[in-house]
Amino acid sequence: MGIKEIKGGIQAVLFASGDPFEAQRLAELFSVNTSIVENIVESINEDYQNLPFQIITLGDSYQMVTRAQYEEVIRQALDVKRNAALSQAAMEVLAIIAYNQPVTRAFIEQVRGMDSSSVVTSLVNKGLVAEAGRLEIPGRPIAYETTPAFLRCFGMKDIKALPKIPQREEP
Repeated sequence: MGIKEIKGGIQAVLFASGDPFEAQRLAELFSVNTSIVENIVESINEDYQNLPFQIITLGDSYQMVTRAQYEEVIRQALDVKRNAALSQAAMEVLAIIAYNQPVTRAFIEQVRGMDSSSVVTSLVNKGLVAEAGRLEIPGRPIAYETTPAFLRCFGMKDIKALPKIPQREEP
């Protein structure tokens, strides 16, 4: 299979999938290594430069998406309700999870100093946070981590793109 066919195949898979698709799976599908897939995706994005869509990188996956400038017209055309802004509590919990993941509710509540179970449940329901498994400690609490939807919502390639937390200078 030539580069042209692989390029078309990658576009077809990403378009049909609609969800993030792992680079490794694309590489296996087309019997190439992931660096070739990465180069082809870059080439596709160059082709898409003047089009209303692009391929974004989310961790080790790719997803075909529309450009942000078309958000309003898509929302109107599809009659999509605007997502409600996250509350201050939700932003606090999301930040705690993002910077410390995987974390338990007890850890979140210790940092915030208040019950956060309803906020965590809300973030799970919105798809921004997911269960990462259970810890091997008494009670086997659930640990939470951010999701690819979190990365998409905040426009990040991966969790390493989080801004650095300023450190306090010692007096």
